[in-house]
Amino acid sequence: MTSTNAHWHEDAACRSADPEELFADSTRQKRAKTVCTGCPVQTECLIEALDNRLEWGVWGGMTERERRTLLRRRPNVGSWRQVLQNARCEQQTPRAS
Repeated sequence: MTSTNAHWHEDAACRSADPEELFADSTRQKRAKTVCTGCPVQTECLIEALDNRLEWGVWGGMTERERRTLLRRRPNVGSWRQVLQNARCEQQTPRAS
């Protein structure tokens, strides 16, 4: 999990990408999402988009449609940082057989 970094965007994989790619129409969004793959600040980016209800573009590897769906499923989340940190911990914790 990326630590809190107010300047996370400086390390973003998309920093030098053409904004037209990241704010693409639905048919090109899959390609836009590949820019996020392996990005060191993908989680920070997604937190920014979810907490601020950003409506357009690919942020943190999610399209606006995917983010809207997630926000509708979890309307009471005030801050996505803790939710995403907990999910990451659960993923990394080995399960007993």
